[in-house]
Amino acid sequence: MSSDSLSARNSRNGRFVSTTVTVADGLFKRMKGLLGKDSFPKGESLWIKPCRGIHTVGMKFPIDVLFLDSENVIVDIVENIQPNRFSKIVFRARTVLELPAGTVGESGIEVGDRLVFAS
Repeated sequence: MSSDSLSARNSRNGRFVSTTVTVADGLFKRMKGLLGKDSFPKGESLWIKPCRGIHTVGMKFPIDVLFLDSENVIVDIVENIQPNRFSKIVFRARTVLELPAGTVGESGIEVGDRLVFAS
């Protein structure tokens, strides 16, 4: 995975959700996801495109997950999903942003917020 030098900001409150967004938009990148990583530092995220559901099988840490529609509006949130679990499928979602566990609470993220991705 390589960083595309993107950041993600919440347009409602102006807070940065992630300062280092890695895009997983190819089949291999999407399949690999966060597997093989020992940690997921604050400020980092993985934007999976397209995606409507995720798993944490084989991962070593919990994550927060934002399900985004085609306009990057958050349509669902799963906080602190532990390793070796499956999320629900969110049919309204087009992409998913995976974040370090605790990011949702610390950033004041809510369903209905729109994320702005910028370089």
